[in-house]
Amino acid sequence: MTLSGAATVAAIATSHETNSDKCIVTSRSSRKGCMTSLYPPIEPYASGLLDVGDGQRIHWEECGNPGGKPAVFLHGGPGGGLVPGSARWFDPEAYRVILLDQRNCGRSTPHAGDPGVTLEANTTAHLVADLERLREHRGVERWLVFGGSWGSTLALAYALAHPARVSELVLRGIYLATAADEDWAFTGSGAARLFPEEWAAFLAPVPPARRGDLLAAYGRLLSDPDPAVHLPAARAWAGWELSAGTLLPVPPPDLDDRLLLAFARIEQHYFAHRCFLGDGLLTDLDPVRGIPCAIVNGRYDMKTPPDAAFALRDAWPEADLRIVEDAGHGASEPGTLAALIAATDRFRP
Repeated sequence: MTLSGAATVAAIATSHETNSDKCIVTSRSSRKGCMTSLYPPIEPYASGLLDVGDGQRIHWEECGNPGGKPAVFLHGGPGGGLVPGSARWFDPEAYRVILLDQRNCGRSTPHAGDPGVTLEANTTAHLVADLERLREHRGVERWLVFGGSWGSTLALAYALAHPARVSELVLRGIYLATAADEDWAFTGSGAARLFPEEWAAFLAPVPPARRGDLLAAYGRLLSDPDPAVHLPAARAWAGWELSAGTLLPVPPPDLDDRLLLAFARIEQHYFAHRCFLGDGLLTDLDPVRGIPCAIVNGRYDMKTPPDAAFALRDAWPEADLRIVEDAGHGASEPGTLAALIAATDRFRP
């Protein structure tokens, strides 16, 4: 749902491990042989812009072992874009890692940081189709799909549409884009009650008379061509989305206004349409129940609370759910990091 999981990926603690219980992980316990830090940084050996139609070109890159097991990394947001270190969840000797910036963000074009760029051709169905085009373009038969927060949403949507192309799923911070999720994030009855100062800053750009529908109000502000209107709104939106991303506070990332505007515009576009998911993701999971799936969620995740992870596991009992007892939403929090690395290690050839 947010940038926060990816944005804190450089703040890595390396002294914690997971236990072997199926549903509970705590970074205060240990297990011999469990890797507790990201793999070393690696540079792409191939990259490009893929024309996916609708005037859209998707930035992609590939790193690791060209002959390794294919895996695709899906960033959060929507609109978060890739950040340094996104490939470090995978053993570079074992995996051929493919990464992409989703439509209108990162190095993909056109960029939503330009307020004149339309988002009409940016929906979940478009992003799912883009993944299939990228898979075919890179000559991949099947790949492991790894996604956190919004990336988990897109990963699940893709797997449901193309189950034969998915070898495994690694999902972190489950976001199902339900009405309850919208209420939690964008009304005063959810996370706002735990973070009143941050919520007040989020409300500030919106005239009091328009606060009954914050998503619609922000849609007007972010689409205003005047930078004096859309930039303060983008900063306030990102400030709320980036707050409370980890159990213990960390400094927010340094992002320029163009990135913030793209992030805020794309998120608002998706959330105002319930992420274009129709009846939701849990109505029929039969197509994916034969796919090995690892689910990781922080107990104190304020962005994607763990009830969604449990709902997914209840609908998909074959999936492996691990709740990290001392973590929030951040992917790089020690217990979450260890559980994610353990998952990709478990699935490597």
